[in-house]
Amino acid sequence: MQQSPDFSLRGAVDLGARQAAAQRKQQAATRASGSGDQTGYVIDVTDESFNADVVDRSRSVPVVMDLWAEWCGPCKQLSPVLEKLAAEAEGAWVLAKVDVDANPQLSAALQVQSIPMVVAVLDGQLVPGFLGALPESDVREWIGQVMQVAAQLGLPGPAAAPGAETDPQDDAERAAGQAPGQPGSGPAGPGAGTGRGGPRMGDAFDDPGFGEAQQAMERGDLDGAAAAFEKVLASAPGHPVATMGLAQVDLIRRVNSYDQAKARRDAEEHPGDPEAQGRMADIDVATGQVEAGFDRLLDTVGGTSGEERNQARLHLLRLFEAFPPRDPRVTKARATLSSLLF
Repeated sequence: MQQSPDFSLRGAVDLGARQAAAQRKQQAATRASGSGDQTGYVIDVTDESFNADVVDRSRSVPVVMDLWAEWCGPCKQLSPVLEKLAAEAEGAWVLAKVDVDANPQLSAALQVQSIPMVVAVLDGQLVPGFLGALPESDVREWIGQVMQVAAQLGLPGPAAAPGAETDPQDDAERAAGQAPGQPGSGPAGPGAGTGRGGPRMGDAFDDPGFGEAQQAMERGDLDGAAAAFEKVLASAPGHPVATMGLAQVDLIRRVNSYDQAKARRDAEEHPGDPEAQGRMADIDVATGQVEAGFDRLLDTVGGTSGEERNQARLHLLRLFEAFPPRDPRVTKARATLSSLLF
């Protein structure tokens, strides 16, 4: 089946796409060598400039990475929102844009499987972000949480006026484009509770299984990719990136096995059937309609009981694994699921 740009495993691209990606990479390198671009709030990052522009820079100021591609429609919706918020923050954090097609080594290191993908880097540590084009309010909230974690890590941040005293919470809210004291950025954010002992950039991807998974996906070999992720999990049980990668591959394999027209008919004719609703939820999520897929199974949980209810619950939890744990859509659906069960 043809996957939407909002949830797609990047496979082989044609020569024209590769040529265009190479041209964009050259343009990014040209801009990077200019006199003013790399001192701004939005920068283009390449495989070669990543260490200096992201890892080294993150030791003094938070860096938010926007991983995108020219063909990705949702990326074109999200990028202007991130650029707007970066401009509003006035240097409190830096937006680093990465064209995944033009920078395959970096994409492989980060195990990019679905775009747009947004993560943060704080003091060399990777902080989970989100997938897909979220509303501006959700992006603001996430950035506020990132800034709170940055304050906990003791990042210097933008230079303060001599003698000025600032509150880390206020700084985080300003960086997210909120007035201090405005609701929206609670204390539990991405990486909350972690200190300097957290994983460093690169540590999460040392296992060669990630490279094998990437190569398999580029060949279109989903079974090979699943086997590679399973190998990582055998040596590092619960590894979050491998867990997410395997869940995404399994989702695509399931959807590829469905007769989509029949799955839609079954879902319409049997609203209380957890198997029918589960198949349609898979299709929803795999084609970018993430919240619709979650809501479909939540409605099934709310409208059934016993084994059928448990079956719908387990299928929903399985879909959650295809996303970063703190993806706002997962957080919202988990809260709804809890209210339905308890």
